[in-house]
Amino acid sequence: MRRIKTGAAVLNQTALDWDNNQANIIGAIRRAKAEGVSLLCLPELAITGYGCEDAFHSPGTSRMAWAILKSIVPETVGMVVAVGLPVFHRSTLYNCACLIVDGQITGFAAKQNLAGDGIHYEPRFFKPWPTGVVGTIEDGGESYPIGDLVFDVNGVRMGFEICEDAWVATRPGSSLVKRGVDVILNPSASHFAFGKQEVRNRFAQEGSRAFGVAYIYANQLGNDSGRAIYDGGAVIATQGRMVAIGKRFSFADHQMTSAVIDLDANRVQRAKLSSYQPQVATDGPDVVKADFPFPITDEPLTQEPTQEAWEKGDSVKNEEFFRAQTLGLFDYMRKSRSKGFVVSLSGGVDSAACVSLVHLMVHRGVSELGVEGFISRSLLPVDGAGMKADEAVARLTKDFLNCAYQATCNSGDVTRNAARGLAESIGATYHELDVDPLLEGYVKMIEGALGRNLEWDTDDLALQNIQARVRSPGIWMLANITGGLLLSTSNRSEAAVGYATMDGDTSGGLSPIAGIDKAFLRQWLRWLESEGPEGGCAIPALKAVNDQEPTAELRPQEMKQTDEDDLMPYEVLDAIENLAIRDKFNPVEVLSELKIRFPDASEDLIKEWIRRFFRLWTRNQWKRERYAPSFHVDDKNLDPKTWCRFPILSGGFARELKELDD
Repeated sequence: MRRIKTGAAVLNQTALDWDNNQANIIGAIRRAKAEGVSLLCLPELAITGYGCEDAFHSPGTSRMAWAILKSIVPETVGMVVAVGLPVFHRSTLYNCACLIVDGQITGFAAKQNLAGDGIHYEPRFFKPWPTGVVGTIEDGGESYPIGDLVFDVNGVRMGFEICEDAWVATRPGSSLVKRGVDVILNPSASHFAFGKQEVRNRFAQEGSRAFGVAYIYANQLGNDSGRAIYDGGAVIATQGRMVAIGKRFSFADHQMTSAVIDLDANRVQRAKLSSYQPQVATDGPDVVKADFPFPITDEPLTQEPTQEAWEKGDSVKNEEFFRAQTLGLFDYMRKSRSKGFVVSLSGGVDSAACVSLVHLMVHRGVSELGVEGFISRSLLPVDGAGMKADEAVARLTKDFLNCAYQATCNSGDVTRNAARGLAESIGATYHELDVDPLLEGYVKMIEGALGRNLEWDTDDLALQNIQARVRSPGIWMLANITGGLLLSTSNRSEAAVGYATMDGDTSGGLSPIAGIDKAFLRQWLRWLESEGPEGGCAIPALKAVNDQEPTAELRPQEMKQTDEDDLMPYEVLDAIENLAIRDKFNPVEVLSELKIRFPDASEDLIKEWIRRFFRLWTRNQWKRERYAPSFHVDDKNLDPKTWCRFPILSGGFARELKELDD
């Protein structure tokens, strides 16, 4: 048996944060070396960060990345390390992985398949490298191979599938195995979405089986540049078996996943495969040879992956949402140099979800990093010396989270008590602000200008919107004074139909739940009330929120306003959104599907729901364009900057809706 110890690191990188990224890379290399890892894979574009956007076009970005690469090289003596960076070659930019062997750069494998859908815009920045082509780049009198390469390190052959390369039908692994590779390295920057880790596990495991190789997958971690959240989740598979799965959603700067693999066992497996047809010709320029005898470890082979308890059972999606959001909030707060968060707490579902997530963020951070570690990572001038964990969570929640219930004459005791009870139960700083005088002032001012009274039967929309808008200046002022980041509390269901007041409840610098539908949020809060995440942290005070019917509470109490009366049942709204926006059904096709899903509703009522959705969708694209940045946690996002583009001005589905009427 020829055993070597392999590793995959996940790194919390930040776009263009050279010092942070360099420190994390070096920290991971040193940790791997201390643990006896001789082959280490780091994430895609680890040096620059993945989300550099058009800054990739700057030659200075690639030059700085090259300088950082050179500073990392000496750290790799005694091991083999793969690290990602952008590389200019013949006036073209390529997404590359550099293989460093025992302190020497040996070459650059270039990505062959670029991610160009969803939140990814790689074809805007990079060009795909053609299959079977090899080139040469020069720097400081040294030349290095670049392209579709295999690396032969003292008889151990390695090749690359860089992130998207593994997600396509004609993945490079099919070619690599013919060239005799023993190990496939996959440096990735794969954003989080519900259930996505299972797909990654499958392509790593199946790749190791079908190709007869060890498969090492490394990913980014944390909030790299604002919207995407990376969950980590490194994977090592061999002989068709998962042997190591890394922790996901960690608050750490870097994490290591390692496994001992048997190179000879993989070679025997390849020899048994009748489908294995090796390339028997003499090696060409696509094979880069390096002299480094891999240390043979006497550690036992890694047999079974360790999976965290929360990743089993019926609550995985609830746990993923909690962990993704809290990691995203933590990174956004510290990387934007904000001093906590501010929320206009209405007593309803959306704002309750936001304040609960901030509280859970503090609890998770203190639990994982320790009191002083969490405080130092948060960049806040708080002395945590001697504080116990429970005391620190209470103290930091109070410091980090400012909430304000902003009452008008239409606000009721139910929402006021729900807001106060929730804030007090989690220890947030809580204020009650009476904005009714401001509301009356605006109404009287416009009545004077128009020369008439404003009435609900003629001025309903204006009278509702002004209430939301008068709440904005005060909460912004509180955010300015505290240095906190104002969270907008809009959800995806309401974004789809524009059920939000611009410059009112949409005010904020970050809209963390704008990618999540209302039905899921309501279910998640019920789960958080009664059960909560693994290890505790249920919030029973959410009962007062969960027992209500969702309402904007902008009309007089006697009008008994509810969101679903204004719109339609949220279950229906979400179904139409999925069919019309995700699946691209026209109104008549949506009707056919909804008649099956909602057999108790009349056809006329279903048609009215469909008309209302399509008309509101087209009229409100301008609102979606103006929403604060949101976290991408669901591949049904409506964010026009990262996922779902639609024209601001359009024909409004007029002919399609006429077909529905006919």
